[in-house]
Amino acid sequence: MSDIHAPDQPFRPAGLINRIVASARFQSLCARVPGLRGIARREGTALFDLMQGFVQSQMLMALVELRALHMLADGPATAATIATRCAVPPERMQILLQAGAAMRLLKRRGEKFALARRGAAFLAVPGLQDMVRHHDVLYRDLADPVAFIRGETTPELAAFWPYVFGAKGDMDPAQTARYSRLMAESQGLVAQEALAHLSLKGTQKLLDVGGGTGVFLRAVRTRYPQIELALFDLPDVVAQATLPADITRHGGSFRSDPLPQGADTISLVRVLYDHSDDTVRALLANVFAALPPGGRVLIIEPMSGGVRPDPQTDVYFSVYTLAMQTGQTRSSARISALLSEAGFQEISHEHADRPYITCVLTASKPKGSG
Repeated sequence: MSDIHAPDQPFRPAGLINRIVASARFQSLCARVPGLRGIARREGTALFDLMQGFVQSQMLMALVELRALHMLADGPATAATIATRCAVPPERMQILLQAGAAMRLLKRRGEKFALARRGAAFLAVPGLQDMVRHHDVLYRDLADPVAFIRGETTPELAAFWPYVFGAKGDMDPAQTARYSRLMAESQGLVAQEALAHLSLKGTQKLLDVGGGTGVFLRAVRTRYPQIELALFDLPDVVAQATLPADITRHGGSFRSDPLPQGADTISLVRVLYDHSDDTVRALLANVFAALPPGGRVLIIEPMSGGVRPDPQTDVYFSVYTLAMQTGQTRSSARISALLSEAGFQEISHEHADRPYITCVLTASKPKGSG
């Protein structure tokens, strides 16, 4: 096996175009020719952004934890003023706020900093701050990325999501509450995005499997008040759901318990990508069995770009689900194949404006099936 750190192996890219681009002579030419100079600068900036991405995410974490963005939402202030409120040395706060302005979360006005449009949007997006705070676990898991990608580490993230491994009995209340809050905050945005491109017209009863505290169901109720709704999730999670009295609750695990009957549509919102192919196969088979002929299943979650890798889902979500140890971010083609294997037909990939929030697949149980 070759040593990936061996210093005596020169870089020789494959392919004529790559060899030309990697040559020192071509790079020198790009620096002199006006048309090529712009391309070289953009590529150089993009490469540097890849290199500094971890630092950006950590500075974002600091801005969130110190609530500096919240403070500047009240109006412009100097670094010294924010430093006093955050108990941070002024010269260090100056560096943090300057970084925030460089990332366009803030804007600088002389010696004062103010919240920029991007920063205001960040504060307004439900669940985004909780996700950033949650990332300290993922960052620790990636401290040795080579060992992580080789599968030689024991990720902390897997312990944060015990339900993935089929938690049985009572779960830790604090862990359950944190999981439920994180899911609820982020799932509101997912529900909005999915329902903007998905029609539930004609649905009589919707069962949301693995629906957490019922965020998706509440969003459905707002748009389709006539649909009968039901929730199925772990008993400890369902118990925390704040739902109208007429929404039925079912406590159980889809790993070991049969799914409730009677729904003509079953939704799986950010469920498949938490689990292995074997678990997904078993779940889709149970969904197929629970649906009547002509019933629909909705798959709502971020998806890999497949043969056209996506810059968000094939980096962030794929690594995140890998750290969970059982999950994986699948392409729509892969999910479609699993749906077909379970017996579903009329598989449709709905349009999504922001696939990094969610994509939507729908499929139907054949009308002639038993």
